[in-house]
Amino acid sequence: MNISVPRRVTAVAALAALALAGLTGTAGAESRAAVAAPDIPLANVKQHLTDLQSIATANGGNRAHGRTGYKASIDFVKAKLDAAGYTTTIQQFTSSGATGYNLIADWPGGDPNQVLMAGAHLDSVTSGAGINDNGSGSAAVLETALAVARSGYQPTKHLRFGWWGAEELGLVGSKYYVSQLPTAERSKVSGYLNFDMIGSPNPGYFVYDDDPAIEQTFKNYFAGLGVPTEIETEGDGRSDHASFKNVGIPVGGLFTGASRVKTSAQVSKWGGTATAFDRCYHSSCDNTSNINDTALDRNSDAVAHAIWALSGTTTPPTGTVFENTADVSVPDNGAAVTSTVNVTGITGNAPSNLAVGVDIVHTYRGDLVVDLVAPDGSVYSLSNRSGGSADNIVQTFTVNASSEVANGAWKLRVQDKASVDTGYINNFKLTFP
Repeated sequence: MNISVPRRVTAVAALAALALAGLTGTAGAESRAAVAAPDIPLANVKQHLTDLQSIATANGGNRAHGRTGYKASIDFVKAKLDAAGYTTTIQQFTSSGATGYNLIADWPGGDPNQVLMAGAHLDSVTSGAGINDNGSGSAAVLETALAVARSGYQPTKHLRFGWWGAEELGLVGSKYYVSQLPTAERSKVSGYLNFDMIGSPNPGYFVYDDDPAIEQTFKNYFAGLGVPTEIETEGDGRSDHASFKNVGIPVGGLFTGASRVKTSAQVSKWGGTATAFDRCYHSSCDNTSNINDTALDRNSDAVAHAIWALSGTTTPPTGTVFENTADVSVPDNGAAVTSTVNVTGITGNAPSNLAVGVDIVHTYRGDLVVDLVAPDGSVYSLSNRSGGSADNIVQTFTVNASSEVANGAWKLRVQDKASVDTGYINNFKLTFP
């Protein structure tokens, strides 16, 4: 993370816009089937960090702009992406008399007029290997990109990933990238997600408060884990998202803290100690031992969750949609709760291929029993404590409901059958073809 750019004043109007946006959603619109993001293996992310540490060790102890360790880092990431099927481009620029490099990776497919980007700066300071700052963000973005390839994910939007050079010198690489985008191309970028320092050893959980929809996506994810978040202020305007925000592109991101001291209230909230979030910030001790595995794991999964949630899917069920977007808390090891949609205006019985869209945010889906309850009380089992330790149920089920009268109150019934884990119903919808 760069420290030379002044902080921005937060705009509270964005939250008001978010509240209004949350009220939308009507019957009759096209519904898109939600595809759950895969779990991002912590071991894979940590292996990337080990490889970046090895690169730094072999190149004078750092991966800074203009040094051999940085170019080796770019080559390392590029090789992984090339092998996975990405179209990669290395963009050169000059800063402080040295050649710098950005790496851009495009996943084939998706609407070229709707581009979702995620990125992280790959350079370190000269004093160390930069494993938290910012190997952590770079590794999480890399592994998420590789997960896209492994899953064969084909979203509605076009996916693009970026690794920026010379961030530590003033966001140089990302500023150059944005400056080279024609105005028409900038307008195609629907959002940019930034990940800079997401494995701090004494972590907090901070969410950028820039674009309301992106912010809420991250907040929903962490709420599902039972992890409280705070608005990110320490790095506000000091990382690569600022380059995109300054030209009107919606931005968001995550951060676990740098040199600021964790307050006693934050210690009560997140654990840890009342010391710096990262005592090795911009120091030689920012190596592979300077990472909190839990924070890195949670944030890496959050990267994937946001990319999947914000990029859409190419397999939409179409038809008349009835939807309930109100959150319903699911009591831990408690009574069943329901979310209701009232179906009207459909002639005759429900179809044999009723699409039941379920979006449940939960930290352990193996605790959940999920049923669809028809207006006459008939019960259709959707999920019975399946999925083990995976989190969330974001899925469209197909139910043969042809024996049921279509119109009436349909309910999604959810019960948590074991203790410890928590969550809520985020969305419930029925699509009548």
